[in-house]
Amino acid sequence: MFGIAIVKQNTQGLIETLGKYSRTVEAGLHLYIPLVQHVRHVSLAMQPILLQKYSVITSDNADVQASVSLNYHVTDAVKYSYENTNSEESMIQLVRGHLRDIIGRLELNQALGSTSNINAQLAAAIGDLTGLYGINVDRVNIDELTPSPEIQKAMDKQLTADRERVATIARAEGEARNIKLTTDAKNAALVETAQAQATATRTKADAEAYRIEKIRQALSSVDDKYFRDQSLLAFSKLAEGNNNLVVMDKDDITELGKVPVAKELWDAVKTK
Repeated sequence: MFGIAIVKQNTQGLIETLGKYSRTVEAGLHLYIPLVQHVRHVSLAMQPILLQKYSVITSDNADVQASVSLNYHVTDAVKYSYENTNSEESMIQLVRGHLRDIIGRLELNQALGSTSNINAQLAAAIGDLTGLYGINVDRVNIDELTPSPEIQKAMDKQLTADRERVATIARAEGEARNIKLTTDAKNAALVETAQAQATATRTKADAEAYRIEKIRQALSSVDDKYFRDQSLLAFSKLAEGNNNLVVMDKDDITELGKVPVAKELWDAVKTK
């Protein structure tokens, strides 16, 4: 009397005879002897596992909680089923051990900022476990690295202090720029005022020099006749007045006497 075993797709069947492995069968219908034989089904499909959070210590003695997820599939059903009591748990312990080793060589800030690098190192370390457990790790990922509450609190304080320091520096730089702009504006105004005053002074001086030059040119063109005519004009005005005293230079009197009109004026003065 035979029994029929159905092995599903992407699954292998391990036939055990009297509790001992005898052969492996693939997907399909297979005959076996009930009570004497047993068919163990092993899935070859990819399996996801989420590891519970656990503690790892960095090189600077910081306590970090790590959360890891991975995917694996069975590559050797015999090794997976018979050569290890629990191949899945053994794989999990191996992953945790490698992760502790990798993070233990890093400081806290390095570990928190390099999860991609840690993932790559971890995947390289545990990728093919066929020789040990008959499985292959297809993907491993550190979902979260969380510092302990005490460390997180200290980091928050440090972050707040850094932000305040940056804000203080920014405010100081802004005030310095404002002061510089104000000073530059005042200096520019003073320079413009000084330049305007200098221009006005120069214009005034040029005008005065021009006036003096014109007077000088006019005087340089005046001959002796002009001065004699001016003297006669002044003398005639004196003669018309009530004052009979006229003070003149002797040379002027001599020259004045040579002029007929001047003689008549002189006679008029004397008759007064």
